[in-house]
Order: sequence, then C-alpha cells, then structure tokens
Amino acid sequence: MRRNPRPFVKREIEAQHRINDKIFATEVRLLTEGQEPQLISVAKAILLAEEQELDLVEISPNAKPPVCKIMDYKKFLYNQKRKQKELKAKQSKIVVKEIRFGPNTDDHDFNFKLTHAKKFLEEGNKVKAYVFFRGRTIVFKDRGEILLLKFAQELAEVGVVEQLPKLEGKKMILMINSKKK
Repeated sequence: MRRNPRPFVKREIEAQHRINDKIFATEVRLLTEGQEPQLISVAKAILLAEEQELDLVEISPNAKPPVCKIMDYKKFLYNQKRKQKELKAKQSKIVVKEIRFGPNTDDHDFNFKLTHAKKFLEEGNKVKAYVFFRGRTIVFKDRGEILLLKFAQELAEVGVVEQLPKLEGKKMILMINSKKK
C-alpha cells in the first residue's frame, strides 16, 4: 500500500472580516436595510443572523462599538472578487515600442519605420526612437539628431514629444507619447 505523501487538508476560507463566533466585542452596532442602526449584544445579533440563515459580518472593527451587518458572506466575497477582476481588466497597460535608426538611414527606410510608428501611436502605445552609433559613426551626432527631429515632426499629428533627442552612450533617444487617450 502506497501512502499519499500529501494528505488531504481541508482549506478554510481566509477571512478578511470577522464573522459569527469570531467577533469578540460584547455589543455591536447592527446595520439592517431599511432600518436605523441599532446597538445590540453579539449573541442576539448572531441569533438574528441564524434565523435568516445568513452570517453576522464585522464590517468596521475599529469603530466603538464595532459595526456589523447580516449578509451571505460567501456571496459577498464572490462579488468583491468579481469587482476587483473588472477593475483589473479596465486598467490600461502602457507599452513602449522601440524603433531603431542608423545615422545614415535612407528615405525609404525612414518612411517605412514612420508608418510603423504612426500605427503604434494610434494604438495608444509610446514610441522610443533611437539612433544607434556604431564605431566611428559617433562623429555623425548632428545627422542623428536631425533624423530624430524630422521623425518627431512627421509624427506631430498623432503623437507628442515627451523627451527631445538626448545622447546616452552610443544611443541618441527620442520619446514620443500618443495623443489619443
């Protein structure tokens, strides 16, 4: 007979709120829909919750006395998770697309990369355009800067320059952000 190396362990829901027997206060302020909040003992509140086949949940533990509400706790947790998932889905992720040039980039290559950059900016992405200087091409810094400024000028209707051309090591970098939000 082989023994299972990991015995089955019953998982308990990790409660973010105190519920039912876990509430330590002697008196609580009970919130019920359509009624004024009322001060009652915890035992009485738990009995009320059990009559409705629901849970007594401590909403605000730091209040004096703690504030509790009668609700279906698992349904409450499920709704909370669903709301967090929806918020996460609505968040926008900023993507930076890179476009690389050489100091002697030809017009055709420039126009080809320009169309790609326009497409990226229309999708709402950022564009990082840079001129990479190899070996002795570092003497053509002015050509690289002119190329990047021309690039920024061509993209003026779809993007905004975030950072003007700046030399960092062997790269001259230009950052362009999308106008569309």
